[in-house]
Amino acid sequence: MKTVAYLRVSSKDQNLDRQLDEIKKLGIEEKFIYTDKQSGKDFDRIGYKYMKKGLEKGDLLIIKSLDRFGRSYEDIMKQWNDITKTIGADIKVLDMELLDTTKHKDILGTFISDLILQVLSFVAHQERENIKQRQKEGIVSAKNKGIKFGRPKLEVNSDSFEGIYKQWKDGKVKGVEATQMLNMTKATFYRRVKEYEGR
Repeated sequence: MKTVAYLRVSSKDQNLDRQLDEIKKLGIEEKFIYTDKQSGKDFDRIGYKYMKKGLEKGDLLIIKSLDRFGRSYEDIMKQWNDITKTIGADIKVLDMELLDTTKHKDILGTFISDLILQVLSFVAHQERENIKQRQKEGIVSAKNKGIKFGRPKLEVNSDSFEGIYKQWKDGKVKGVEATQMLNMTKATFYRRVKEYEGR
């Protein structure tokens, strides 16, 4: 039997230190601490997969909070059941004392734990849906105000495009070099060439 920990932040820019400090206080060996720096929208995460693959019956998985585990209601429920029922390991959520399968082994304890898990998983799922909805509304609002997204379009009649186009057409530069010089993808470059030649 071993104790493992799983930590997650939503992006590479975020820091795991706060979660790590709390986990290290529990005396968990570093080789049993698994981390991911990516969204919790699903469980297709390298650190999570390694952690789950190494879990055995009787092991204990510690997570800081349920939203660090995941954000999709269905996925949280499936993964929780896989770990606790199929594998036979326990899970302890540090921020929610009631979500500790080591304490609630009787039928009433399991029922209460499952009920709380369902409610909290649903809340995490709804929070994610609300974030997505707010993002959509923000994008629509920004577009209505004339705010442009993505890289600014390089006009085909601009001097820089024309000069590089001519070098490319004369065989002085390769397509790859032209795309790099213009800071364009290959697809965008050839689309602009088509526009330029069709003027």
